Amino acid sequence: MPELPEVEVVRAGLAPAVTGATVASVTVFDERSLRRHPGPAEDFVDRLIGRTMLAPQRRGKFMWIPLDGGSGDLGGGYGDGGIEHGAGGVEHRDGTSDTTGAGGPAALVAHLGMSGQVLLRDTATDDLRTRIRIDITHPDHGPLRLNFVDQRIFGSMAIDTLEPTTDHPHQRVPTAVRHIARDPLDALFDDALFLARLAARRTTVKRAMLDQTLISGIGNIYADESLWAARIHYDQPTATLSRARAKLLLAEVRLVLTKALAEGGTSFDTQYLNVNGQSGYFAHSLNAYGQQGEPCPRCGRPIVRESFMNRGSHFCPHCQRMRLRAAV
Repeated sequence: MPELPEVEVVRAGLAPAVTGATVASVTVFDERSLRRHPGPAEDFVDRLIGRTMLAPQRRGKFMWIPLDGGSGDLGGGYGDGGIEHGAGGVEHRDGTSDTTGAGGPAALVAHLGMSGQVLLRDTATDDLRTRIRIDITHPDHGPLRLNFVDQRIFGSMAIDTLEPTTDHPHQRVPTAVRHIARDPLDALFDDALFLARLAARRTTVKRAMLDQTLISGIGNIYADESLWAARIHYDQPTATLSRARAKLLLAEVRLVLTKALAEGGTSFDTQYLNVNGQSGYFAHSLNAYGQQGEPCPRCGRPIVRESFMNRGSHFCPHCQRMRLRAAV
């Protein structure tokens, strides 16, 4: 699943192309990619047509593009006079947008799921397994196309309202993202609050790292890499994790995520690509994840993979020993 570095690479790649662009047309080829949208495909199409896209934003693994113009109201009617069905999709015909209602600001929210991609193309290019196609016109770059490609259809797009965050009244996030914690690369991430909440959890350290309401953006890959770097066993109870080791782990998380960002994220196959269809290179820098049977870069003993939450945990049994002393 794309994690913070991959989603941030996509967000940064989209920013110059979509900021200030106007949505010209939308085609939904597979309505399963709208499972998180509060309405049918026609509603999604109508609420995008004619809207101006603002600078893309991200929190954890969620990305959204705020929309300017139109109503932004999710409760009004979507209409049916400007919708065409056929040719494998749903497309708005006359280029107008629904302006009924007087709702608040809205955003196009994208979650990449396991294999979602947002590819930036010219308007003559289609991609295999495109689920949603959005044609835009940018004042500087001209006509462009966004193809939401998703092989396994676990990702989604939706129009959602923007609401103030609970910890910063001048920032807004989509309703669906309000429960997601800030990520450790966020300038407003509160280290002290995170450490206190981590110490209060009665769970194991990797389960806590994967809890997006505690700290966001970390998935299986970067959890394993950070735990290896901090020499912490993935199943270490949080109650036995000292504050010093918790602070070390947070520091290693930041280092790993920053390095992965610099290398364009992690790609094992074509399920993760950046907006230009290129792979990231952090897979060549992995020390633990996916390295089972290979020598630990630190001690030379084999990396082990154990079953964990319907996936795997990769670690060095020698470097990452379980410590059962009470935290101090």
